[in-house]
Amino acid sequence: MSLSGRDGGSHPVADMETLMMSRQERKRMTIMAGVKRQELTQVQAAQLLGLGYRQTKRLWRRYQAEGDAGLVHRLRGQPGLRRKPPALRRQVLARAAEPRYADFGPTLLAEELAKEGLAVDHDTVRRWLLAAGKRTVRRRRQKHRQWRERRPCFGALVQLDGSHHDWFEGRRGRCVLMVMVDDATNRLRARFFEEETTRASYEVFASWVDRHGLPGGLYVDRDSIYRCEGAASVAAQLAGRERQTQFGRAMAQLGVELILANSPQAKGRVERMNGVLQDRLVKALRVAGINDLARANQFLDETYLREFQGRFTRVAASALDMHRGVPRNLNEVLSWEEERVVQRDWTVACDGHWYQLDRQHEALSLAGRKVVVRTLRDGRVQLAYRGGKLKWRALPSRPPPTPRPPAPRSGRSAVPGADHPWRRWTGSRHGQPGGARAGGGALPPAPPPARAEGNDPATASRKRERTGKRGHF
Repeated sequence: MSLSGRDGGSHPVADMETLMMSRQERKRMTIMAGVKRQELTQVQAAQLLGLGYRQTKRLWRRYQAEGDAGLVHRLRGQPGLRRKPPALRRQVLARAAEPRYADFGPTLLAEELAKEGLAVDHDTVRRWLLAAGKRTVRRRRQKHRQWRERRPCFGALVQLDGSHHDWFEGRRGRCVLMVMVDDATNRLRARFFEEETTRASYEVFASWVDRHGLPGGLYVDRDSIYRCEGAASVAAQLAGRERQTQFGRAMAQLGVELILANSPQAKGRVERMNGVLQDRLVKALRVAGINDLARANQFLDETYLREFQGRFTRVAASALDMHRGVPRNLNEVLSWEEERVVQRDWTVACDGHWYQLDRQHEALSLAGRKVVVRTLRDGRVQLAYRGGKLKWRALPSRPPPTPRPPAPRSGRSAVPGADHPWRRWTGSRHGQPGGARAGGGALPPAPPPARAEGNDPATASRKRERTGKRGHF
């Protein structure tokens, strides 16, 4: 608070001055003014101030000598006794001005300086940077979000997402960091890949399962890797099945619940972790001089993730671990499966490759039935029928079908020749004299008139013989 001038006529001043006083000091000024006007005694002032009589007398003497300024604390505006040495401050500011630390925040900069023996609190670094004009305060606009309580157990829910970023700051092409974060403990698993694909999701999920086991649920976004577009087939709808991606099919076979988030904020835990990694991991890769994916993944496994989890991992509300054991067929489940129909020659075609089934499966009568062509992550191919594996051999190409020989054609012409009986006939028919045809040719001889079946003696005799054999009533 500010106060203009001094109180009391015994302390005349030529110029007005402004004093910065605290609320307690303003209270003392009011009481000392009452003592000066003889409205209070020093004993009464000591009781009101909560001070001893001797301390009140010293405060009164200072007020008489200096006026209102005598009530201001003597250490105000003076450097603190616990301040850092000026040489250390200059050294930290010089280090912060280096190009490799140009975009470091106060907290991360304090951690890096501590590794070099410069132990300074992050809040002190922030104040020094603000005072030097090397940092500005950025206020973010806040939005209302619905808070969701963490899952109580480790492994109950794991969030998975791919973070696309220029992780190497132009030292190589852009890539993606596949991140898995446990909802209860913030435990982290991350791997670099060229693109966010089904294979990348399989690899990072398999690395999590190898370390911890199968989680209860997986929280992902609505990318095409995890969600199928369009309606299922009529047969699938009648059977009550929905269309599934390869990743969704694998999670269903493993018994892992796949939850699709409706917005990035719904899986905010992994989204915030992506932001932290885009700030910290990028700088760590720069300091370590890493420019390729192989070394970056090795750096993550051997160094960075251990230090990162030691700082950011928290204790779950429950000590129960919800992870399940690793299934034996994990590599077969994390694969690409397609249904194909066996041809009559017991061959199966898939992705331009042909496979010949072995004779030992003849008892299964596989011709015309559907088998599963499974491609593992290491490139191996398996053929399965009702859960059992089939023996097969690869064909270089499908044998071409045997062409049918063309039907032989007779040498006779469809048009009657000049010596054909139709050409030689000269009788008349249907009132055309001389057998002339409209097309210029002679008409064929007319057939003899048909006789009625009842008037033909031979026909009647054969009919009586058949009737006699069957008998009459």
